[in-house]
Amino acid sequence: MNFTNKTVLITGASRGIGEATARNFARRGADLILTYNRDEAAARAVIDSLPGDQHACIQLSIENPDSIRMVVEQVIEAFGKIDILVNNAGISRSHPITQTDYPTWQDAWQRTLAVNLTGPANLCHQIVPHMIEQGGGRIVNVSSRGAFRGEPQQPAYGASKAGLNAMSQSLARALAPYHIFIGTVAPGFVKTDMARETLAGPEGESIKNQSPLGRVASPEEVAHGIVFMASEEAAFMTGAILDINGASYFR
Repeated sequence: MNFTNKTVLITGASRGIGEATARNFARRGADLILTYNRDEAAARAVIDSLPGDQHACIQLSIENPDSIRMVVEQVIEAFGKIDILVNNAGISRSHPITQTDYPTWQDAWQRTLAVNLTGPANLCHQIVPHMIEQGGGRIVNVSSRGAFRGEPQQPAYGASKAGLNAMSQSLARALAPYHIFIGTVAPGFVKTDMARETLAGPEGESIKNQSPLGRVASPEEVAHGIVFMASEEAAFMTGAILDINGASYFR
């Protein structure tokens, strides 16, 4: 899995899975563009720590269609191409239907779908024409085990990830003739900042024990799956969804 001379755009790359994915790609020779929402310092710290010197970070409000268009234009102008897109940015917030008032419910759904589903869809729309022009590309979408098993405390999250899976498979069929291949990874719980509070709480041990390994995934384990799905070797897996959940859930 050699990515020398490949330009990779990763969303939500200032920490967690995105950061681990950036490090994995960089070790394999890729040039990285990392997007962040608010924490520029963290994104720049990641950039500064990567091997190679053809890397950049850029602010992206993924729920804003205009921000997406401008970022893609800036990246194409600066790097000339985008070989690989990793849609990793995502949010999750608790909003159980029996305990959430209507305004909060509306906000949770609108915000979660905008970041987790519509944003990645818009990024694909803006990048695909460039990939077609350059003769192909790779898109990897980061989904979740929650798309399959249900998320009673955060139904918008589960729905957004199920939608991401369906979009990925639709695009795989639409874009294969253009040599654009779509992969999806669906992790279970991962030891990231987003999950830290939950894992440290009273449910932490039971969550770890959902896997017969007695633990949750590391960001690096998920990153390895993302990089594999972006590789030339995985081309015939286009449309596939790769489960990375330590045998905690089967479908």
